Amino acid sequence: MAEHHYDVVVIGAGPAGEGAAMNATKHGKRVAIIEDKPTVGGNCTHWGTIPSKALRHSVKQIITFNTNQMFRDIGEPRWFSFPRVLQNAQKVIGKQVKLRTQFYSRNRVDLINGRASFLDGNRLEIRGHKSIEILHFKQVVIATGSRPYLPPDVNFRHHRIYNSDTILNLSHTPRTLIIYGAGVIGSEYASIFAGLGVKVDLINPGSRLLSFLDDEISDALSYHLRNNGVLVRHNEQYESVEGDDHGVVLSLQSGKKIRADAFLWCNGRSGNTDKLGLENIGLVPNGRGQLAVDEHYRTEIENVYAVGDVIGWPSLASAAYDQGRSASSDIVKDDYFRFVSDVPTGIYTIPEISSVGKTERELTEAKVPYEVGQAFFKDLARAQITGEAVGMLKILFHRETRQILGIHCFGDQAAEIVHIGQAIMNQEGEANSLNYFINTTFNYPTMAEAYRVAALNGLNRIF
Repeated sequence: MAEHHYDVVVIGAGPAGEGAAMNATKHGKRVAIIEDKPTVGGNCTHWGTIPSKALRHSVKQIITFNTNQMFRDIGEPRWFSFPRVLQNAQKVIGKQVKLRTQFYSRNRVDLINGRASFLDGNRLEIRGHKSIEILHFKQVVIATGSRPYLPPDVNFRHHRIYNSDTILNLSHTPRTLIIYGAGVIGSEYASIFAGLGVKVDLINPGSRLLSFLDDEISDALSYHLRNNGVLVRHNEQYESVEGDDHGVVLSLQSGKKIRADAFLWCNGRSGNTDKLGLENIGLVPNGRGQLAVDEHYRTEIENVYAVGDVIGWPSLASAAYDQGRSASSDIVKDDYFRFVSDVPTGIYTIPEISSVGKTERELTEAKVPYEVGQAFFKDLARAQITGEAVGMLKILFHRETRQILGIHCFGDQAAEIVHIGQAIMNQEGEANSLNYFINTTFNYPTMAEAYRVAALNGLNRIF
């Protein structure tokens, strides 16, 4: 049995693990990263962010082709199957795996395939396919990610019942689909399948879609999902999910029954901590398998850190990478540590959504005297040129100091557009001001010009 000694061992080669490993090795630490899957990238690359966003992009291109009048003049609308569209996502996954594998090799991080389990506070057992290794460490970073929460009373082995991971194995295109759970993942897949012409029932256990969003943006998403043929049912809880050879029947606690060709579960995720041997170091996850950390990403055990989805909010790849890097910053004591709290949302529905800062509801409850500046994409020359006229940008600002308090965007390129507002919000003192957008010349025609239009709109509301 081989034994090795490292300064830092990272468990999990997703975005959080990569961020932690790269920062540690660049500060001269001897680093190993453990991955129990055959290739690196984690859930983000193989089952989550990358495949779903690549799927969405392909579907959006299909929608553009089938609705653009210029294309209609040269041919009839085209129908594409789900497996065919998925082929494009597989190409992107391969490129991401190759790139990220090279990162570890180039930076001399030992990549070890196997399942990690704690023996004690300074040793890990790594069980590979043909060997067992013992790793001695000074610090360890747990970045094992999460997986879909699967209730025990739903038979996910049935060939018509899927979760947000196994949906990528779907080998046909159902005519009708039930999606249970209307969070970010459920809403994104509702957009994707509706774009392929699938009749979708979106079941929401809550009272409104994505309630953490600004109310106006949430309402816009509801409208456009319905406009694209998605039937949204709010305040519904499942009673049972039964599959047969021809479809799936969802029975709801309200007494309703819904039948579809397939069923997709998108309601909650669990941290991947159950096979880590945490009991051997006295670390106890919560009921969803998540680990509690302090403001330096340290667990209750002094030399054990945790980052990414395994610690819960915000469960975003963007935040996970920065959390991993920050945990390493705490270990190596560099100047770049920060607790990741300024996190923009990026929701890749069709159209997409992004926001940063406070919502109108939060500002109203806090009795902050804010005002609103709006720009509608239908009025922007660039959106008229591209044919992406659905959407809006909303700037929330303090009516007295003109400080930017929140940016909310709905429509094409929203996840890109929001970063301009985020950059100004992060400026100190008087530099965070609506005046920046009023006194800055933007390229024309661009989507970024929406900031100037929205700022002037808001300025007109001040008296």
